[in-house]
Amino acid sequence: MTATDMSENDPLPAEEPAPPVQARADKGAIDWWHEVKSIALLILAVLAFHSFVAKPFYIPSESMMPVLLKGDRLVVSKFPYGWSYVSPSFHPLPFLKGRIFGHLPDRGDIVIVSPHNRREDYIKRVIGLPGDIIEVRGGQVVLNGVAVPQKALRPVRIPVDGNAPCSPTQFPGARVTGADGEDYCQLPVRQEILPNGKRYLTIDMGPSALDWYGPVRVPPHHVFLMGDNRDNSADSRAPLEENGLGGPVPWEAIGGRAEFITFSLDGDSTWNPLSWIHGLRGGRAGNSLRPESVPPPK
Repeated sequence: MTATDMSENDPLPAEEPAPPVQARADKGAIDWWHEVKSIALLILAVLAFHSFVAKPFYIPSESMMPVLLKGDRLVVSKFPYGWSYVSPSFHPLPFLKGRIFGHLPDRGDIVIVSPHNRREDYIKRVIGLPGDIIEVRGGQVVLNGVAVPQKALRPVRIPVDGNAPCSPTQFPGARVTGADGEDYCQLPVRQEILPNGKRYLTIDMGPSALDWYGPVRVPPHHVFLMGDNRDNSADSRAPLEENGLGGPVPWEAIGGRAEFITFSLDGDSTWNPLSWIHGLRGGRAGNSLRPESVPPPK
């Protein structure tokens, strides 16, 4: 009988079994070398972005009040001034002179800076550039022999919380109770306008040791930095032994420019995740940290 004469009742020939799926055959096996390489590449990508593009920054002190509060989280861009030995994450390199694609910051920029005698970042405002003669007289900044204009404004009120306790040693007599029954830190502020028209607010509680400085000429490839909380800032006016910057700092020590606030915490949160939402300060996320510009004073 030929194949064409096979009856419908005859059994069909058995089909060949499908080849086993490789993944099933290797079930439970892990290519550890592949996993390690993937994780290493991810870490390198994160570090490269962190080192050369942008990184998060946490405000650890009150030296830049009122524009920045302790507990603010912000973004710092790493490329506006080029790159130097402080650009890589965690500052693993010793001091190296020069910058790659280097640019000086503008007066009024808020920058992060790494003092050469410690492995940590400060955040301050650029006041003086190379060649400038800087002097402070009774709290008034004098730039190249001309007093930087100041204008007294209405006091600002900052809610008192764990990260802004309104310490009487820093802000004597500043703690007040508002009409809503909440405690506030009421601080005297002045608007300062630099020669390029950049304006910002400063706090000056009265006479202090930092109210007198200079005159000092800023050397080439250096910048002079000050905090906005003028009586409580370890900046270029303060000596190194007092954790200050010890005068103008080399531009190599500038690590980046502060751009905007991402979010802010009041310091009152606990281990309970439910308290984290209530610990967010309202109205701060997205605030730009680039100073406003007005027509330069005449």
